Amino acid sequence: MALTANGRGALWMCASMAGFVINDAMMKFASEGVPLFQAILIRGLVASSLVFLLALGSGALRRRPRGRDARMVGWRMVAEIGATSLFLTALFNMALANATAIIQVTPLAVTLAAALFLGEPVGWRRWTAISIGFFGMILIVGPGTEGLNVYAFAAVGAVFFIVMRDIVTRNLSPAVPSLLVTLATAISITSFAGVITLWLGWQPIAEPAHLYALTGAACFLLVGYHAGIQTMRIGEIGAVAPFRYTNLLWALMLGYVVFGEVPSWVALVGAAIIALAGLYSIHRQKVRNA
Repeated sequence: MALTANGRGALWMCASMAGFVINDAMMKFASEGVPLFQAILIRGLVASSLVFLLALGSGALRRRPRGRDARMVGWRMVAEIGATSLFLTALFNMALANATAIIQVTPLAVTLAAALFLGEPVGWRRWTAISIGFFGMILIVGPGTEGLNVYAFAAVGAVFFIVMRDIVTRNLSPAVPSLLVTLATAISITSFAGVITLWLGWQPIAEPAHLYALTGAACFLLVGYHAGIQTMRIGEIGAVAPFRYTNLLWALMLGYVVFGEVPSWVALVGAAIIALAGLYSIHRQKVRNA
């Protein structure tokens, strides 16, 4: 039986989430022997090279943003630098599942920001879902396995920059190629990491496995981006969005198998609350648009 468009979109969403979480796991593994910004630099060099070849082949480089779009791309680069730096700081020092779970509050936070800054209508049911979702995040940040610490706040800070990135992205005109935006983002993060690495100094990589992990992380990061783009082009957002939360399953599995991490029951409850609140918010959005 042939899959429907939404069925294919759901599979692409699952693939996208798997790509992002495997990238995160490889970066966390490399953190055992490679400093944060040096790891971002190495991954970024590989990812930027691959995205450049894709953009060159697709002709995306011939359509450069101008005026307002150029400013929006610039702000998106700033937001991506902040999100990447803060999330990886948290990831390098937290359980993979906990850091991933905190990031799952992003769809709810984007809904909140869209209501406050873009004037998008949000009913009382979705406001309730947003509040419950943030309560779930508090459970993870507070009495989880690692307790309240600066790294949990780094993950929360990453959510702020991700929301900023998504709001800016909504304001880009359709004429700006996605690959060009991805390339600009990759180059900006890599350049920022390069400057920080020059300032902090280069640390030799003793274990080849760490270098292989960073190369693999770049490849899986691109899998996540490409599959995410395919998701939005094939399936209906309301139908495929719930599959975004499969990354929690990937994070729990990889965290346990690769790093031996077992989140506390409180953190697991918090993750479940965030997922359920997000799913309900998506459901209400679908009902409102019907």
